[in-house]
Amino acid sequence: APPGGGKGKLNFPNPPEAGSDRPFSGEDGTDMTLAAFEGQITVLNFWATWCAPCRAEMPQLSDLEAQLGSDDFGVVTIATGRNPRPAIEAFFTDIAVDNLPLHADPRQTLARDMGVLGLPVTVILDRDGLEIARLQGDAEWNSDSAIAIINAIIEDTEN
Repeated sequence: APPGGGKGKLNFPNPPEAGSDRPFSGEDGTDMTLAAFEGQITVLNFWATWCAPCRAEMPQLSDLEAQLGSDDFGVVTIATGRNPRPAIEAFFTDIAVDNLPLHADPRQTLARDMGVLGLPVTVILDRDGLEIARLQGDAEWNSDSAIAIINAIIEDTEN
């Protein structure tokens, strides 16, 4: 079952798959890559302002970050496709989320390279930037079961 019984199912590629080195637009407008998050477990969420399930899921991702966020773990959100910056800001304001990044992938370069079809898609990356899990669709990321899964991943992968 997916975290909290959402519609998606967490799939674990075996062996883990390489992430992507394609650039995306960081919160400050400069190009960055997923390499910026190496060294921590990253829950990487691809979303869009027009995506209804994303709106339902985002406060739960925010709560997950609030509960577990540290030097060792982070939730990273990337608005994929046509999402003007004012629309991204309004989306987060509307749902009262202020602890997730306003990264964007306007040309879907990163999303396409990572095989993201449809939104939302959430990918869990290990400390080396390898994809260790993926969930297509929304999930209850702040549920007890999701937090248990994330904590297990963090503990399992500690050096």
